[in-house]
Amino acid sequence: MSIGSSYPLGLRLLAATLCCLLALTLTATVFVRTYPGQWLDGVLLPRAERGGGYEQQTVLVGPAKAVLATFGNPMLLAALLGAVLLVGVLRRRLVAGVVGVGMVLSAVVAAGAVKSTLPRADLQIASSTTHNSFPSGHVAAATALLLAFMLVLPGWARRWLAMPGAAGVSVVAAATMIAGWHRFSDALGGVLLGVALFCLAAARLAGWRGDHDTVGGLDGGSLWRRLAEVTVGMVVLGWAFVVIVPGLAASVQRGALVAIVAAAGMTMFLVGSVVFLVRSADFAVPMAARPREQQPSTEPQKIS
Repeated sequence: MSIGSSYPLGLRLLAATLCCLLALTLTATVFVRTYPGQWLDGVLLPRAERGGGYEQQTVLVGPAKAVLATFGNPMLLAALLGAVLLVGVLRRRLVAGVVGVGMVLSAVVAAGAVKSTLPRADLQIASSTTHNSFPSGHVAAATALLLAFMLVLPGWARRWLAMPGAAGVSVVAAATMIAGWHRFSDALGGVLLGVALFCLAAARLAGWRGDHDTVGGLDGGSLWRRLAEVTVGMVVLGWAFVVIVPGLAASVQRGALVAIVAAAGMTMFLVGSVVFLVRSADFAVPMAARPREQQPSTEPQKIS
């Protein structure tokens, strides 16, 4: 007995895309255009008393800037994008690899375009400025890069990469907030933008062949295996909560801690959700239909 959905994978992915875009729009509207949203951003990550910037007063500023400098290195990004293409070639998923690279570049361009065109209302909030930084291009690129690998990796590898990859995205998001480059809403917007682009790209690759269970069902064995994987993931997350969070609490203010933990939790949830949605999808673009081989004639040949 299998558990599956009767809707095509492409349709489900398009629905997920719309949900992410709606959440992105709501996040932008609330945090950029309204008083409560700007106030909450300021409470979580208050401006510095001197200089007016958002850089947090913590010993983690240096490591945070080092993380951002490393991730922003063009050579490293080129190598990671090349790895996406290489995996795509090795698994005969070159089209998926190209789409993944395009997804990352689109995330960077889209984040920049939104930041330059979305006005931030001046609501006379002491802890806020009119400078718009929504969404974070670093976080959007990190999210899209992680999900680009999901287009070319097999299902079992996606599940094992999802949580460590989401943790890496969370580190980038935390670094942008600690270094004062972005607010909490910017980090959340970057994750939503990256996930929305992934769902759209995955829907295009999935195609519209009428397959009502592209992701496959769950039989008894696979269900227990995935429950074991979820258990391992929860144990690791619990360990991180017990070991890492107290260290953060001792190094950053309470508002920044809440922002970092909330951003990490949302990242884990969103990445885990879309990876589960495409848990067994192939993303192989089929070759053009070959002409059928000429069948031997069944009619008796005439003898001249």
